[in-house]
Amino acid sequence: MNKYLFSSALAALAFAMPAAAPAQPLPAPVIAVVNLDQIFDTCTQCTAANTQLRAQGSALQTRAQQLAAQIDAEARAIQPLVNAIPAGGQPDAALTARIQGYQQMQQNADREVGAERERIQRNIAFVRQQIGQRIQPAITTVMQQRGATIVMDRGGLITAAPALDITPAVLAIVNQNNTPLNINAPPPQQQPAAAPAPAQPQPQQNRPRPQGR
Repeated sequence: MNKYLFSSALAALAFAMPAAAPAQPLPAPVIAVVNLDQIFDTCTQCTAANTQLRAQGSALQTRAQQLAAQIDAEARAIQPLVNAIPAGGQPDAALTARIQGYQQMQQNADREVGAERERIQRNIAFVRQQIGQRIQPAITTVMQQRGATIVMDRGGLITAAPALDITPAVLAIVNQNNTPLNINAPPPQQQPAAAPAPAQPQPQQNRPRPQGR
C-alpha cells in the first residue's frame, strides 16, 4: 500500500512540474580578424611613442659603451702594476685601493645599466598598456558596425580571408585619439615593510621572597 502511494505521489509531482524548455541553439559565429601588431606599430601616437622609446634604448647603449670604455681603460692601467708585483708578493695599499676601486666601478656600471634597462622595459609595457586601452573600444565599435561576434588576433592565425580583416577600420578609430602616449612608466610600487612580530611575553621568574625578621 505504501509503495503504491509513493508511486502515485511521484507521478503527480511529475505532472505538476513544468516541462523544461528546449535549449536554444547558439547563433552562427561571425568572425573578424584584427592585426594587433600592425596597430601597435603604425598608429599615429604609437609611432611617436616608439620613436621615443628607441631613443631611450640608443641612449642606454651609448652610456653602456662609455662605461665599458672607462672600465677597460682602468683595467689596462692597473694590469702593468699587477704584473710588476714580485712573485709571491702582495700589492701595496695604494694598488689594493685602486683594484678595489676598479671592482666597485664594474659593480656600479652593472647596477646603472641594469636599472636603466629595467626602466625602459617598464616604459615599453606601459605604452603597450595605453595602446591596448585605445584598441579595445575601437574593436567593440567595429564589431557592432560589422555584426561580428568574435574577433581574433591575426598574429595567432595561419591564414585568414582578407574580407575578414577589420584592421584598417580599427586603426582609423584609434588614430582619432590625438592625445600623446606617456612613455614614462610610474616607478614600481615598493612593498611595505613587514610589521615586526609582536614581542612574546617573557615568563616571569619566581623571585625569592624576603625572609621575615
